[in-house]
Amino acid sequence: MLWLLLTSCVAHAAQPLLANKRVLWLGDSITQAGDYVTFVEYFLERLYPADRFDVISIGLASETASCLSEKTHPFPRPCVQERLQRALALVKPQIVVACYGMNDGIYHPQSAERMHAFEQGIEKLTSAVHAAGAEMILLTPPPFDALQVKAKVVPQSAPDFGFMAPYAGYDDVLADYARWEMQLPKSEATVIDLHTPMDAYLAEQRKMEPDFSFAKKDGIHPDAAGHLLMAQIVLRGLGIPAATGDLQAELKIVEADPLYLLIKEQREARSDGWLKYVGYTRGKTVKADSVTEVEERNAALQAKIDALRKQTSSKGLLDASCYPTLSLRDRMGHPGSC
Repeated sequence: MLWLLLTSCVAHAAQPLLANKRVLWLGDSITQAGDYVTFVEYFLERLYPADRFDVISIGLASETASCLSEKTHPFPRPCVQERLQRALALVKPQIVVACYGMNDGIYHPQSAERMHAFEQGIEKLTSAVHAAGAEMILLTPPPFDALQVKAKVVPQSAPDFGFMAPYAGYDDVLADYARWEMQLPKSEATVIDLHTPMDAYLAEQRKMEPDFSFAKKDGIHPDAAGHLLMAQIVLRGLGIPAATGDLQAELKIVEADPLYLLIKEQREARSDGWLKYVGYTRGKTVKADSVTEVEERNAALQAKIDALRKQTSSKGLLDASCYPTLSLRDRMGHPGSC
């Protein structure tokens, strides 16, 4: 079977959308943690060694697109609109990726007012990106896992809600956001649905393991395996084959790869530096004067990354287009190329 695949596969994967372009990645604390962004960069660097990837990821904890904030939050939630124009002017992206929603409903039941605030926030974000001459990619929010915080969630009849006392059915609010985003015309944005396939994966796993969760601590933030699944879904949404198999096994392979460790170091340093350079207000105002040192370090790390990519390419990592059903681990395990 492998021989048939080798002999019949003649076309290489088309150049991925994020290749050879400046990419700005926005979002809340899940994006600030950024493991899924690191995984996306890693797979792209691994699978397309002839292309360049230039991603500046500046997710900000607590941030919304809706500009809403619950009464019980310790400070007014930051809103992406406050820093968006600075980010666009300083980063000068050709593509903007944004993942919002988790905080936008402020952990309340759905209402027409809050739904409108989210819609308006995403529309303003998209309009600003287009005005800057960039393409827009929207990611729907990952799920809220009420099972993991069942002692904290409150019913719809509760007097108030917030991230410390979230509405028990808050995942339904996120599903509303996802459905609305998925209906946006392609002329406005490329939309990749994280919410639906992640919810489906959770449901399938719980048939075998009733307590299975990606967000065991707070119902909000995915663990490393959850971030890996997010990355695989994003890659598929970009037209790049990425199989979802044994996430834990795949995670071990990826995290042991020296290339991954370099990309993780690079992504984290660059994210932190550019987040401060663009500036934000989150309880207090933070602003750095320069990213010169950050970019010098970035260039040094990229040289190391490129050297490892050339090594991999010479060893013949299988092209993603040849084996769309194989995991990265499987492709790395076969000699030759298509």
